[in-house]
Amino acid sequence: MRTIAIVSKPEKPELREILVELIGWLRDHDFTPVLDAISGSYTDAAPVVARESLSEHVPVLVIVLGGDGTLLAASRVFAHLGTPILSVNLGSLGFLTEVRLSDLYTTLEAWCVDCGALDVRTMLHTELWRGNKLICENEALNDAVITKGTIARMGYFSVSVDGHLAAEYRADGVIVATPTGSTAYSLSANGPVLDPSVDAHIVTPVCPHLLTMRPLVVRGDARLKIRVISGDDPTFFTVDGQESQPLEAGDELRCWRSEHKVKLLRVGTGSFYDVLRTKLKWGTR
Repeated sequence: MRTIAIVSKPEKPELREILVELIGWLRDHDFTPVLDAISGSYTDAAPVVARESLSEHVPVLVIVLGGDGTLLAASRVFAHLGTPILSVNLGSLGFLTEVRLSDLYTTLEAWCVDCGALDVRTMLHTELWRGNKLICENEALNDAVITKGTIARMGYFSVSVDGHLAAEYRADGVIVATPTGSTAYSLSANGPVLDPSVDAHIVTPVCPHLLTMRPLVVRGDARLKIRVISGDDPTFFTVDGQESQPLEAGDELRCWRSEHKVKLLRVGTGSFYDVLRTKLKWGTR
């Protein structure tokens, strides 16, 4: 039997009923459901596996029950497999998790007969280096961010593109965003909105001291380096707003387009611009 993984958002009491019904539907259609630990906290109707180990079961589909944050976490777990993700919106905004709960089974039925379309999104590969030592590496669907901590004092950073120094500046931080992440933190910092199909990345300074510092759009195959020049105050590196690492002066973030991609299952004709208008009220007066 084919396996389908289920990843859920915490603190959603309605999932007790939703999961029991969903697990029953999957078994009736000859699928084997496997749950992450959060899903398992709502029901014991299916096996529970640690989220980071779910990919070992090689699911044919991942069902995300939650919001955009839950989807971001799931994307990092399954991107290397290329497993399609069906994201059901149980959050507040649901910019990425477009499928409504009422459309869950209609979408699943369409996928079963190969009627669903895949919206393929690029990811960003990140490596954090301290001298000659690799501290950590991650894949990001939205963004990689270097930002100051709680002290209201600016940091000092340098940005290089393909080995060429682009800028040195003081700011609260710097964001490297994918086209998907252009509508997330980068947008709040006055970065541009990119169509998800655009092959590019955005470098957005956060509250820069100089008015001449503006967001920069670079080629998708460009190699970026962001260096922390001063580190007297707490500074942190964050991936998709979820994975965090404290930084020191001299630390260097290296970013480039990941070899992995996220495949979002879509059913319907709605476009990215429809979502912009409905979710972000884009262009309304």
